[in-house]
Amino acid sequence: MMKQTLRPRRMRISEGVRSMVQETTLSAKDFVYPIFVVPGENVKTEIPSMPNCYHLSVDNAVKLAKEIYELGIPAVEIFGLPEYKDEIGSSAWDATSPVQRAMKAIKKELPKLVIIGDVCMCQYTSHGHCGKLCGEYVDNDATLELLAKVAVSQAEAGADMIAPSDMMDGRVAAIREALDAAGFINVSIMSYAVKYASGYYGPFRDAADSAPQFGDRRSYQMDPANSREAMKEVELDLAEGADIIMVKPALAYLDIVRQVRDNIDHPIAVYNVSGEYAMVKAAAANGWIDEKRIVLETLTSMKRAGADIIITYHAIDAARWLKE
Repeated sequence: MMKQTLRPRRMRISEGVRSMVQETTLSAKDFVYPIFVVPGENVKTEIPSMPNCYHLSVDNAVKLAKEIYELGIPAVEIFGLPEYKDEIGSSAWDATSPVQRAMKAIKKELPKLVIIGDVCMCQYTSHGHCGKLCGEYVDNDATLELLAKVAVSQAEAGADMIAPSDMMDGRVAAIREALDAAGFINVSIMSYAVKYASGYYGPFRDAADSAPQFGDRRSYQMDPANSREAMKEVELDLAEGADIIMVKPALAYLDIVRQVRDNIDHPIAVYNVSGEYAMVKAAAANGWIDEKRIVLETLTSMKRAGADIIITYHAIDAARWLKE
């Protein structure tokens, strides 16, 4: 029998050795936690399809932000349900809306916590689409002006970073121009550059009350069957001034994350979306999986694929587990 000299298992023999040769590391510093703010005071209502995620009034959002910061998570992304909706989503740039008030309050209490503002119109419009309508078509160029207003209002409220998620053509350039004109040259843009028309968003529409009243979003979000198109979107957004590129969803699109990573040097974010989260929580609640092990393995896979930043509803639990 030939003597066995090549033994990869030597590098797996103990926890100490495994940690020395581990290729990918996961840290709380990799995470962004999404917060959903709503009108009112002392509101904390669990989102039915997203266990352990809540609709929070501004006062409770500040409390949660403190907990997040103490766990070593460096950033939050703020979404909101407005007090009113209309055809153009004007509450999205209203300085008295929950999102802008939450940004101001959190920045006052936690000036070092990075605040990311989601810029889209769907939860603010009466029709649930991501822009101004012309009939049943979302008018791309008319929507750009509205998105720019939202971005500037969020920067004025304390946002450090703007994250446009609408998938309108030219939105990054319009937002960059508006931010610069308003004096916010250091507010960065994390572009939802590669955002697919995905079934994994279902629970988010429960969280943000953003389901379209007719049709769907396939005329502006990407076809899940396409991968070459991803780099076209990335290149356009970088040319328009995006600082960070996002791929959304994450788990079913890790091939896209790797493709983007192999082609650009900019930071890459992924969004571990609501459907991905809800499936894990449901399976764990039934005792079918080890939640901690599955979550950490899943998040590690996103880092391994090339992501620098992971927006995830698992962030708080994962940060605690990583401290153990």
